[in-house]
This record gives sequence, C-alpha cells and structure tokens, in this order.
Amino acid sequence: MIRRAIVLAAGKGTRMKSARPKVLHNLCGREMLWYTLRALRDAQVSEIIIVANSMVAEHVESLAADLGIDHVKTVIQEPQLGTGHAVQTALHAMEPGNARVVILNADMPLIDEELIRRVIGIDTAVLALATVRMPVTSNFGRIVRKGDQVTRIVEVRDAGEEERALDEMNVGLYGFDESRLRASVADLSPENAQNEYYLTDTVKWLSERNERVVAVKVDDARIVLGINDRVELAIARAHLNALLCERHMRAGVTIVDPATTYLEPDLEIAADVTILPNTVIHRGTRIGAHSEIGPNTRLQNATIGEHVAISDSVVVDSTVGNFSVVGPWAHLRGWTELGTGVSIGNFVEAKNSIFSSGVKARHLSYLGDTTIGARTNVGAGTITCNYDGKKKHRTEIGEDVFIGSNSSLVAPLHIGDRVLTGAGSVVVRDLPADERVAGNPARSLVPKNGKDRKKTAAAE
Repeated sequence: MIRRAIVLAAGKGTRMKSARPKVLHNLCGREMLWYTLRALRDAQVSEIIIVANSMVAEHVESLAADLGIDHVKTVIQEPQLGTGHAVQTALHAMEPGNARVVILNADMPLIDEELIRRVIGIDTAVLALATVRMPVTSNFGRIVRKGDQVTRIVEVRDAGEEERALDEMNVGLYGFDESRLRASVADLSPENAQNEYYLTDTVKWLSERNERVVAVKVDDARIVLGINDRVELAIARAHLNALLCERHMRAGVTIVDPATTYLEPDLEIAADVTILPNTVIHRGTRIGAHSEIGPNTRLQNATIGEHVAISDSVVVDSTVGNFSVVGPWAHLRGWTELGTGVSIGNFVEAKNSIFSSGVKARHLSYLGDTTIGARTNVGAGTITCNYDGKKKHRTEIGEDVFIGSNSSLVAPLHIGDRVLTGAGSVVVRDLPADERVAGNPARSLVPKNGKDRKKTAAAE
C-alpha cells in the first residue's frame, strides 16, 4: 500500500523565545525537521507534505536535498487554526488516493523509522496512534479507552479531573486510512477551549461510527519527547547524544566518558577507536581503526586514518594519514592533507596544505598553502608568508629539507630537495636542491666554487 506523510511544522514556537522557527532549531548538528524527514525516508514513505509557515518553507528544499529526498511538497498554513486545520490544508494539496497516511509533529525529532513503521503498518484499523505512559502532570492529550478500543483523546485544557488523572497519553503520531482521514477532518469543529480544529477529535468521530482505532504503545518515553522550549531542546539533545554514543560503543568504539563526548548523526567510526573526554565529532567525519581521538578535540568533515593520535586539537575539512600524530593544540583546516606518519605538534596551524609521509612540524608554526615533501623537518616558529595583500600564493618544499627555527618563507616559493635554512632565515627566492642559506634575506652559505664561505674567509 502507498505510504504518505503529513508533517506539521507551521508552529512559530513562541516559547523558544527565538526569531528562528522552532523546527529549525538544532540538536546534535541537525535541525529538528531534518530528523523527521530522515525517519520518514528510512520508513520508505513515498510522498511527504510539510505544512509550514513561510520561514520554515524556505529551508525545506535544502533539508530534503541533503537527505536525497525528491518527493517533498510544502504548503503554507495561513491562518493557523490548529492541527486539524493543518491536515485539511495538506489534504487539499494532495491528490486523493488509496494510502496509509502518517501524521506527525516536526518538533519530535527523536521519533525513528521503526516507530513510524509500526504505526503506519497497522492496516487492520482505520487509525493507529502512538501512546505512552507519562506522569499525570504532563500536558499531553489523555487517551480514553473502552477496552482495547481508543474512543477519545482529550486535550489537557478541555479535560476534567477524572480525565487529567489518566496516564496514557497521546504522542502525536498517527497512521490513518486516507479515505477515513479525509472524511473525519472534513467534519471537525472548533468548539473547544482554544477555538481551533483539533486533529485529535477525529478519534471520537471514528469511534462513534464504530471504526476501529488502536493504540501503539511506546515503551521508552524519551523517543517521543516534544520540544517546546530551550530546556526541552537540551534534554532531547542529551538523550540523542547518549543514543549516538551507545550505538558506536556497541559497534566496538571505546568512549571513555559519553557524558562529555558530543557526536552527530552519520559518522563513520571504526572498531577499536578510542574517544577521550571533551571531544566533539561533527558530521562528515570518518575515523579509521585503532585511532585515539582527544581529549579536548574537535573534528568536522575530517577523514582520519588508522593508528592516528589526535589530542587537544581542531581538524576541519582535512585528512590525516595512517600513523600520524596531531597535537596538542594544533589546527588543521581548509583541505589540509597529511600523509603517513606525519607529526604535527604544539600550536601548529596548517591551511590548504599537503604534507607528504614523515613530515615533522612540531612547534609554533603557520603553514598555509604549502606542499611539503617526504621526511622534511619544519623548525619551531616557521611561517609561510602566503598573502601579499592581494592574492595568496603557494610554497613548495622538497623532500628531506631542514627548515631552521623562525624561518619566514615568502611565497610564491620553491625550495628544492635537501635544502637547509638557518635559524631566522627570510627566504624570498627559489632555492635549488642541496642549497644552504641563512640571513635576512637568506643568502647561500656555499660559494659557487663549492667551498664553505667561513673556511675560505679564514684562509684569507
């Protein structure tokens, strides 16, 4: 049977106290609405209608594209007259069909594809809805039953004392037979405390016509958390992060302290990786086996090889090769690439640079727009002067080069293999292989006849 979805995302979320719409607030690196769309995609829903306000509508296309979804349509709910009115608006934009329609709120980002499949997969009832046991102080709508049949959902504002005492509550996730959904929402009335059209009133309408309405029980209340303010956002973020950590730990990753390790969805972390406290790993990151990350480290869109050690450092949009060491207090960014066995140390920043195997830059350096050959050693305090005030230029350094401490390499520049620069050198010209230079500006230490300058001067 065809599976369709209606996502309710038009609310402004005034309790968030934010200019940003509620469903675009971020947890673990992604917007709430992104999580809802991902769950529907994974549940193989073939058509998605998002009921939004104009601000949310501007972001739907990019969120759907990020997930590879091409079957999303957005409709604007204006004015906003309740959840029932939102569904009426969506159905008006949807060609009638023989489908199961899942309806859910976009402010419940922890709902996963498994629960959606459970709800939408019950085709022996005209409506299946998710319910959960909650403390009676909760503001969720109360489930009223007659045996196994759900007969009503009573919103808290309209509930009497006896109904408020019920602890089975409506989650806000529904799986409808489409024809009965269309019939029931067409007959809704705004006669309630909020003068709105409640989607929940469809339950009573169906029950009065002896239609079968069943509950799908949710055992873990945390996955159906609704987010209305920033406190609830933080609670949901902490729970989602715990789930992400647990998933990777069960796959063979050691996370020393999950409470201070912050992950995002869609990471690739191999077995036998160790993650130390106060580490943040953003989306797009891949980490190879036997690597150790942290403490106090941030990775974003980083590709980390096997047997790598990174501590107290930031790696963004960069690649670190096998058996390399980074940190403490290093910063790799701007598509930097480290080969095998590279050593990057204290307070070294590299931007848009390529380090071949065995390169060492251990102390206090800035290496921007640079290519460095194998086994080259970069001394403390070295900088590549890559910006002339108008354009940036590259520095190319050969293999087995020794760059002395506090050297300044003024790009554009090519330094040949096995070159040595003395401490404090300011290199402003290309250097051929095997050259020895020092000074400001750097001058050759070997005269053209091949004899050492100091020895020649002493003999004279």
